[in-house]
Amino acid sequence: MRTLKYAILGLINRNSMTGYDLMKVFNLELVNFWYAKHSQIYPELKKLTDDGLITYETVLLGDKLEKKLYSITQEGRKDFLNWLAKQDQLEPTPKDIFRLKTFFIESMTREEMLKQFYYQLDQRKAKLKKLETSMSQHPYSKEISDIASPEYGDYIVLKGAIMREHTYIDWLKGCIKEIESFTKPHF
Repeated sequence: MRTLKYAILGLINRNSMTGYDLMKVFNLELVNFWYAKHSQIYPELKKLTDDGLITYETVLLGDKLEKKLYSITQEGRKDFLNWLAKQDQLEPTPKDIFRLKTFFIESMTREEMLKQFYYQLDQRKAKLKKLETSMSQHPYSKEISDIASPEYGDYIVLKGAIMREHTYIDWLKGCIKEIESFTKPHF
């Protein structure tokens, strides 16, 4: 299944967008649970256009810059809504390079272990701070006004991302505590 197809259809279902607009949304809003590169989005836009799920009009920005403004078709909206209604199986665990390295932790010295864990802890704390800043600025952080709005979907996904980072940080801290308290020589 081309999941990127449905992410793009969903965004264009909300508002007509240019490819650049789509990239901004992927980089600012969807990044906490889904990502796509420039090199993936534009070919997918072409496929969606060829499949009749979206159309575009060329608009002039400024004096000379032409952009394609994409809109969803009725067929595209129907396909998107059918995808939303479908219940999906749990996806395989996402790839996590740090956890893969941790699986082979026996090949590291205690100092290397701690260096890896502290670095990851710093990265996760920075990510959590960024998420919490986004949450503090979110209109629904004070009061939920409508569950049938794009803002509500963004709010609950952001809330889940914050919970995920808290759990990851707790795991890292627990591992660091174990590694630091272990006195038996390594190797």
